[in-house]
Amino acid sequence: MNRSETRKVAFEFIYSLEILKTEPSAYEEQMELFLENRGICEENVIEYVKDVVLGIETNKEEILNQINEELSEKWEITRLSKINLAILKIATYEILYKKLPYKVVVNEAVELAKKYGDDNSSSFINGVLASIIKKNHIE
Repeated sequence: MNRSETRKVAFEFIYSLEILKTEPSAYEEQMELFLENRGICEENVIEYVKDVVLGIETNKEEILNQINEELSEKWEITRLSKINLAILKIATYEILYKKLPYKVVVNEAVELAKKYGDDNSSSFINGVLASIIKKNHIE
């Protein structure tokens, strides 16, 4: 499974956590069930999903603050679609904490938005991430 497919798996799991309003204490068990139900047993995929989920949870406050600060005054993070929020959480975590090349992360996030979001999701995701990158002086 390549990096894009692995990121898609992480997105689907984080999205499911958002929809089900899963408590962090149940993440590990839910992750095992999720991966098992999809027949995913590749160690690199499992490690990536765990890293992203636990990394987002550990840095949740900062990640949500970064996203929230880039929303217009008319928007609150609670108004974001669960799809857009899941994509933004993953991308923000990867940019700020994993130090992955932001161009790759933004491209992957926009592709997820095109596939799963509504007509405006990809440009919205792109704009929020561009602002986060600029604000944090990431090159």
